[in-house]
Amino acid sequence: MSFQPNASYDFSNAVVVITGAAAGIGRQAAEQFAAAGATLVLLDRSESIADVASSLGAPHTGWVADISDAESVTAAANEILSLFGHVDILVNNAGIGPLAPAENFPLETWDRTMAVNLRGAFLVARAFAPGMLARGQGRIINLASQAAVIGIEGHVAYCASKAGIIGMTNCMALEWGPRGVTVNAISPTVVETELGLSGWAGEKGERARAAIPTRRFAKPAEIAAAIMYLASREAAMVNGANLMIDGGYTII
Repeated sequence: MSFQPNASYDFSNAVVVITGAAAGIGRQAAEQFAAAGATLVLLDRSESIADVASSLGAPHTGWVADISDAESVTAAANEILSLFGHVDILVNNAGIGPLAPAENFPLETWDRTMAVNLRGAFLVARAFAPGMLARGQGRIINLASQAAVIGIEGHVAYCASKAGIIGMTNCMALEWGPRGVTVNAISPTVVETELGLSGWAGEKGERARAAIPTRRFAKPAEIAAAIMYLASREAAMVNGANLMIDGGYTII
């Protein structure tokens, strides 16, 4: 079955910022938003982000930024707002997931995971929310994970950071919803990105798929379609939600 999530959406007047857009879910979301007419501003720590933006054509741009660094985020946001005037939609997608047993999880790895996954999402939201609030409209979509609501062996920092995303989303939704800016989260199961498939390969992946009621992992296009829905006019009444896209895994 072909997947065409863009058919009913028109983002031709929207400026969309996506973090972690060089690959995986972020890149898939960028492609779908571009197909729906959006103007894209893509952020990533990888230098390849410029090529990704270029491959989508004008007027899309790529920005190299370290979202865990406040000065890097502020500098990028100031330049972006100066160039485009405003941002309508923010997709906080960037994240990392280093693994180790909880009893000897390296402190520096814990700190880095929190800095990228949680602090980074906060810094980027804080940078662009004031403009949205001043205009009385905006959409912020934060990528959490099923790991936000369940434990996964070896994922202590990742689980904690994604649980933090849910709490942050709730507070932002409560404060900013009355002012025209909705904030929601998406919590996928394992997604068939290069990173996801490499981390859940072989017998480990087979066991994981067997534990999901739909018996498969999610596809990047499915997550991107959910992002587009939450960013759309049709989702104006959705605020503070955590959309589980896990094939029913967390109901077991």
